[in-house]
Amino acid sequence: MMNHLPLLAVLVPALGALCIALTGERRANLREGWSVLAGVILTGIVASLAPSVLRGETPGEVYAEILPGIELAFRVDAFGLLFAGGAAVLWIVASFYSIGYMRSMKEHAQTRYFACFALALSTTMGVAFSANLFTLFVFYEALSLITYPLVSHKETDEARAGARKYIIYLLGAAKIGVLSGLILIYTKTGDLSFESGGIFAEELVAEHPTLLFVIFCLCLFGFAKNAIMPMHSWLPAAMVAPTPVSALLHAVAVVKTGVFSTLRVFLFIFGADTMQTIGADNVALGFAAVTIVVASLLALGQDNIKARLAFSTVSQLSYILLGAALLNSAGVTGGVAHITNHAVSKITLFLCAGSIYASAHKTQVSELPGLAKRMPWTMAAFALASLSVIGIPPTCGFISKWYLALGTVEAGHYVLLAVLLTSSLLNAAYLWPIVFKAYF
Repeated sequence: MMNHLPLLAVLVPALGALCIALTGERRANLREGWSVLAGVILTGIVASLAPSVLRGETPGEVYAEILPGIELAFRVDAFGLLFAGGAAVLWIVASFYSIGYMRSMKEHAQTRYFACFALALSTTMGVAFSANLFTLFVFYEALSLITYPLVSHKETDEARAGARKYIIYLLGAAKIGVLSGLILIYTKTGDLSFESGGIFAEELVAEHPTLLFVIFCLCLFGFAKNAIMPMHSWLPAAMVAPTPVSALLHAVAVVKTGVFSTLRVFLFIFGADTMQTIGADNVALGFAAVTIVVASLLALGQDNIKARLAFSTVSQLSYILLGAALLNSAGVTGGVAHITNHAVSKITLFLCAGSIYASAHKTQVSELPGLAKRMPWTMAAFALASLSVIGIPPTCGFISKWYLALGTVEAGHYVLLAVLLTSSLLNAAYLWPIVFKAYF
């Protein structure tokens, strides 16, 4: 039974979506109850996998063999379990928030919204528990398709344009980059499994370093959900969606699926030795560093709260990529920890932004003076989450940034340490004025 729990984790949100669709608009309480119930059951399933994973086991099963070495299979390891656990818990939070937000804003097509939300978590679980690159690619693509109706939910011209850019970027990059890389990897190795240390033999690395470098770049930019520049502009465009969808995009599923998938390729397809041999680590570090600084500078120029938070997400995601690309214990620890730490902080910021819009009908930073007197709890939560994103101790954001800083020192990349410190100052520069205006 333990080996089939990963499949059950994928099926429970899908069954929840079916129940939501069948219940429809007339019985709203029951419809929304399915969403919460599915989230609770999913969290229980993920939690039940923890003891066996902590014992060093990897529960999973092969469900279909497409070609020799190409299988639809699930396997749970500590990395996947951490990602799945964070997404499952935050789904419950987002579900309760969505109920209040969608009702108070009298949004249309709420059944479609809750059903697609549940299906998004189903595909996220598929990514988290994928045993190989083929399975991950299938669920990664499914997530892009499922979230398209959520991005275009408002059905305005602006929403359709934003959703069109969203789907073109994500599907196009995955087809050109990831699918091409997947085919090349299979051609050279006959295997797509995730293995600690990578799957490329030393002889292959020595004979085809340029080809492997190209494959690495295809995957790095093909997983465009990681929003590394220049593959980032879909993310600000997707801010036309309702705020709970923005929270889903930035904290629970979409962008975290992007960085999770990228880290799977870094650590479980290529591995540290191969990345260093072909120079892939330097490429990843360079683009991540540029993204961290430039996106933070772009955030400074945004008056719209959600747009400012969107560029903040672009920057923060590259913290995760930078940590993994350092290829040392401290850096990888910081990068992996930042997946969860940023998720908790950023979902708080977006839910606060949605509350401000629903209660005060304000969307611009310049409109916020004095708002803390009217919404003290909301602004207190926003301030605390901002401190975490900045990296002020003892918040969770400080922990991951501390390990990232240690990783840069351990690797001797003092320029990257300066990038991290500069970025934290920029984080304060674009987040703290929001808090200051609201209080003073």
